Amino acid sequence: MNIENTESQMRKGLLELCILGIIHKEKEAYPSDILEQLKQANLIVLEGTLYPLLTRLKNAEMLTYRWEESNSGPPRKYYSLTKSGLKFYHTLNESWIELSNAVNHLTS
Repeated sequence: MNIENTESQMRKGLLELCILGIIHKEKEAYPSDILEQLKQANLIVLEGTLYPLLTRLKNAEMLTYRWEESNSGPPRKYYSLTKSGLKFYHTLNESWIELSNAVNHLTS
């Protein structure tokens, strides 16, 4: 059995919660800032993984975005949670707490 594959699958399962958590905490976030915060938490995510997930969350009306002009390049897209996204984030976070407590109880 490959431990790296199992670890990768666990991270992928939590990535949506982590991204929503970053956006919730920051009120709005630019994708490269999301990637940097994930990296600082030792959750290395590639742009090719992040952008489709942001698009999927936007299409599901969990996120909205606004464009901001940049002095050093093209306009930047800043994401924020919608009301539905905030509710979804809180529900996911509650589920994570319950799951984490159960796993800790069973593996301690």
